[in-house]
Amino acid sequence: MLLTRLLPAAALLAVLISASPPAAADTRLARLSEPGVVAIMRHALAPGTGDPASFELDDCATQRNLDARGREQAREIGAAVRAAGAVVDRVLTSQWCRCRDTAGLLGLGPVEDLPALNSFFRNPARSGRQTADLRQFLSGLPSEKTVVLVTHQVNITALTGRWPASGEVFLLEIGRDGAVSVVDGILIAPRR
Repeated sequence: MLLTRLLPAAALLAVLISASPPAAADTRLARLSEPGVVAIMRHALAPGTGDPASFELDDCATQRNLDARGREQAREIGAAVRAAGAVVDRVLTSQWCRCRDTAGLLGLGPVEDLPALNSFFRNPARSGRQTADLRQFLSGLPSEKTVVLVTHQVNITALTGRWPASGEVFLLEIGRDGAVSVVDGILIAPRR
């Protein structure tokens, strides 16, 4: 093969690995097409914890943001969803820049803000009300719509009782009674 004569073995392996989609996620992400299944994910890699004291919602320069690996991770997650054949009807996000950036880089469609997905890390007293608002939103979704939500660890933990890694996608099943259960967890780590 011409490619093997032109590239050393290590370089060839790197080309093959980077060209292959994250196959392990494909079959699980296809479940997004099932009625009543919704994806909720923690924003992609954004180094640090919380936000600086100077945090302002409308100023990304004052927030913790995605790094290059996080931007790559978000694009790879979107590619995995598309490779699984899921057609997304709505992408909703927290208003924090790292979530908005993740949602946009997924490339799955227009992004809408949903304040119920905003972080309450700095104000845990908001947890109960926001989680109730999110549950109400989820129970009102038409079961035939494919929806992806991008939010924060605290929000996902309050809703599901599970602690997601950066960029981890949880597939949720929303019962007729509004009960939320985690069907699967999918983590697509950035390649570098």
